[in-house]
Amino acid sequence: MDHLKQKTARGLMWGAVNNGTMQVLNLLIGIIILRQLTPEDTGLVGMLAIFAAIAGNLQSSGFSTALINEKEPTPQQYNSVFWFNVLMGGMLYAVLFCSAPLIAWFFHQPRLTDLSRFLFLAFFISSFGISTNAYMMKNMMNREITIINITALIVSGLTAIVMALNDMAYWSLAWQQVVNATVLVIGRFWYVKWRPTLHFTFDYIRQTFSFSMKILVTMIVNTVNQNMLTVIFGRLFRDARVVGNFFQAYKWDSMAFQTVGGMLAQVAQPVLVSVREDKDRELQVFRKMLRFAAFLSFPALFGLALVAREFILCTIGEEWIHCVPLLQILCLSGAFMPIYTLYQNLVISHGRSDVNMWLNIGQIVLQLVIILLFYREGITTMVVAYTVFNVLWLAVWQPFARRIIGLRTVDLLKDVLPFMLIAAAVMLVTHFVTQWAIIHYLLSIIHYPLLLALLFARIVMAAVLYYVVMRLLNVAILRECLQFIRKKQFPEQ
Repeated sequence: MDHLKQKTARGLMWGAVNNGTMQVLNLLIGIIILRQLTPEDTGLVGMLAIFAAIAGNLQSSGFSTALINEKEPTPQQYNSVFWFNVLMGGMLYAVLFCSAPLIAWFFHQPRLTDLSRFLFLAFFISSFGISTNAYMMKNMMNREITIINITALIVSGLTAIVMALNDMAYWSLAWQQVVNATVLVIGRFWYVKWRPTLHFTFDYIRQTFSFSMKILVTMIVNTVNQNMLTVIFGRLFRDARVVGNFFQAYKWDSMAFQTVGGMLAQVAQPVLVSVREDKDRELQVFRKMLRFAAFLSFPALFGLALVAREFILCTIGEEWIHCVPLLQILCLSGAFMPIYTLYQNLVISHGRSDVNMWLNIGQIVLQLVIILLFYREGITTMVVAYTVFNVLWLAVWQPFARRIIGLRTVDLLKDVLPFMLIAAAVMLVTHFVTQWAIIHYLLSIIHYPLLLALLFARIVMAAVLYYVVMRLLNVAILRECLQFIRKKQFPEQ
């Protein structure tokens, strides 16, 4: 039990380092690149995101998740998944290469033909690293995953920056994705001892086909869900600037909640698989993960909503001011995304990929209905409806969590609601205090030093207030985090 606790803590620590560093680097790289680009440039790449993402889902087909769900995967199983992924990746790239003119026609953007053919190389290259990534996830090689991810981001980011500074426009973003995929594949093979051989059989693919196909359908549904508004705006409004503004808002929101969700995703499934035979222990572990997610997610996302205006103006400039209200709205549902991550890993760890699939299908179908009902009211109204629905849909997952591990709704509220209310109160106090201190007219002036000072003041004040409240309430999650940090800094002799 202690070994599992320590292993989970180390995994979460490296997950925090990985996702935290990645998001900071993404922020810095994104600021530099976006100052050289226009909303139209990012809109063009954003229009292709759904195609590349779905192709990536198809090439892995959920078999990497099946590998992680195995108690002890064999080399032959890794070989089978590796060659299946490569074969699927090659076939899908060929299909998309030929479909490039149709994609350009669909979005009324002729430039997308050449851009898509190059950009889609990224997912084909990625197919060579799916099995090695599953190996690292299964063995909780979180330190190595962190090193590889950061290296890939730095190399690809520098490539994109150099190209953007040389007026390569949207091509810089395409090259960033291709270079990132290449470095990830090389890095995973550098650390993983297993090597693919021709000693494989597709029997394992057939055996896990049902489970994996449900994972695949779920992955595609989630991909459509994440990119649906970008596609709809690109088709309905035919304005790359509208798509670009939404794409940026969704990007910053995703970066924030993925910092927490990604940290949990690195350890949740392996840990839950290891304790699923002990129901009481599993419930205890899951509830602690819920509290940890809420402890970090609500202040992070509510805080981003608080400083959204100053953040956008100080980083990527006044040209992107129209994405601010969209970002603030999306942050409200983004705060709940790490909790979705935990629910999904819970049902998958019990082999219930069918539950995961149908709940996600139901979610996206209803989202489509909501979008069709509200899109004529404008982008802001549609995003509000989309956000409210995503928060409420969490209630549909809860009965399945109770059935699997006995998690009661009252337990969920006890674990999540206090952090949400405290984070909201802290952000409201910070907002009104800083509004009074800065005065309204200062906020209407695009003056970089004042905006930067306000951004810094709000971040510091909100962080200090949240920490003080947590300490006064003697919150166990904060106490355990501090104890773990102290042990890492001052290990026992």
